[in-house]
Amino acid sequence: MRHNKKFNHLGRKAQHRAAMLSNMACSLIMHKRISTTLAKAKALRVYVEPIITLAKEDSMNHRRLAFAQLKQKEAVTELFQNVGEKIANRPGGYTRILRTGFRLGDAAEMCIIELVDYNENMLKETKKAAKKSTRRAGKKATAPAAVEEAKAEAAEEAKPVEEPKAE
Repeated sequence: MRHNKKFNHLGRKAQHRAAMLSNMACSLIMHKRISTTLAKAKALRVYVEPIITLAKEDSMNHRRLAFAQLKQKEAVTELFQNVGEKIANRPGGYTRILRTGFRLGDAAEMCIIELVDYNENMLKETKKAAKKSTRRAGKKATAPAAVEEAKAEAAEEAKPVEEPKAE
């Protein structure tokens, strides 16, 4: 029985699993996006997000804790210099998993795991989507920002336009 055994062992012994997750975490931090199987990506997300949280505060103790997990100086430097600055305001959820289909050889479900703040295409789409507001039939827009924008537009349209006088 496997009572109270929550995490995925990924078909590996403990040392092999720890080494693999450490290497994958370093690759994710250095390259900002990696392609892997879905099971490994889910295990990596649980492993790497607490390490990224350490990068919010650049102290010697946090660097040592991150190095104990990652075991690569370059990855720790990248994490605290570049990644830490970008995720300073984010309360969590630093990674995104995008499913890409099935691998040809063994039909394993593949995906891309990436750092959220580094995908410029997704950031542009969310900014555009935030501006658009929708109204449903039978309901009035009650959001204060939408009401203020509507009032401002109505005031601009109501202003009389002065035409130049012919002399």
